[in-house]
Amino acid sequence: MRNRIADLVTIAVIIVVGVWIVAALMPGGLPSLWRSQIDDVPPSTVRVELEKLSVRSSNDAPSYQRHRFGQPWADEDANGCDTRNDVLGRDLQAVRYGKKYPPQCVVESGVLVDPYTSRTIDFVRGPETSPVVQIDHVVALYDAWRSGAWEWDDEKRRAFANDQNNLLAVDGKVNKDKGHAAADQWLPPNEDYHCAYVARQVRIKAAWGLTVTRSERQAMIDVLAECPVMN
Repeated sequence: MRNRIADLVTIAVIIVVGVWIVAALMPGGLPSLWRSQIDDVPPSTVRVELEKLSVRSSNDAPSYQRHRFGQPWADEDANGCDTRNDVLGRDLQAVRYGKKYPPQCVVESGVLVDPYTSRTIDFVRGPETSPVVQIDHVVALYDAWRSGAWEWDDEKRRAFANDQNNLLAVDGKVNKDKGHAAADQWLPPNEDYHCAYVARQVRIKAAWGLTVTRSERQAMIDVLAECPVMN
């Protein structure tokens, strides 16, 4: 009898483990019972913003149209400099500008401590060298489009594409690896930056009234539940 009970327990354990593995491999991931919950995220403004994000049940957006976000790197803040150079000037160290005046805003060289990899990268302006450092939309334009930006007018889309709160100078190769992925599809290789990265995505989506998928929201919760208070 005792052996029979032991056999039944073993079979039950095997079944539970099997279900867990299958669930983990499915698109929705593990059932919510085994995932972090919103209450596991430390109380903070980021948690409040995450709680308010709308979860979309379907992806009924029309096909992505990049040109509807305007010409890349407009001078949206009317300071005489395009957005790419504004962000390079903000994020790089030891910045050297070109001689053009006014204004002196074309970044010729600098040093980037890349948040996505923690690598130090020397930037030198030029056709072969400029792509080493790229400007990433933390919330990708494609993701924004599917999250609600397809319903905006072109002026609002252009403003979003040049919102410097959503822009970071990063390692060019890693930026290409990310592509247009959302938080449930990609996180920076530098694990120490996961908290700041996801918190920034939450803030941007909240500020612009963008939605998340259920899987994306769960991924955000899973990351932020392991973070210190993110205000």
